[in-house]
Amino acid sequence: MYQYQYPRPSVSVDTVLYGVEAGRISVLLIERANPPFAGCWALPGGFVDQDEDLPVAAARELEEETCLSGIVLHQFGAYGKMGRDPRGHTITVAYFACIHKSSVNPVAADDAKNLRWFALTDLPALAFDHSEIIHDACAKIRERIHLGAWERLLPMASISDVEAINLLQIPE
Repeated sequence: MYQYQYPRPSVSVDTVLYGVEAGRISVLLIERANPPFAGCWALPGGFVDQDEDLPVAAARELEEETCLSGIVLHQFGAYGKMGRDPRGHTITVAYFACIHKSSVNPVAADDAKNLRWFALTDLPALAFDHSEIIHDACAKIRERIHLGAWERLLPMASISDVEAINLLQIPE
């Protein structure tokens, strides 16, 4: 295999997992067990393995850190600002999903020390640039709802669930 003589950035994936319940929406965060940002809250995610497709990597990382599988993920952005990861230049490809919270039982695993659902209005300080990613995911979901694509985001959603998603307060 050809090897470049110049340094290249690493590639990671991160997932914004929204949980809807009784017309309320929250986001699932993990508490990081390892540096950098050990003890800080973050989105589930991690590095893409060699020869691994991006959607496969996102699903794998979500399952490794939360024990959740079979969730339909939607790719919505990429983030590569220098300094976003203290380990080096890392580009992350971001995904989101909307689920009914009552349909899952996430469990912290792998390099997630803990996990918890947070209301978007009560997010803790986040690792990396995950605040920006959550902000952009909120905007993307609202855009898809306005285009009439909410049924693909959250099948079997009630009107109050759709209204909750549509009225997402985009965190700053």
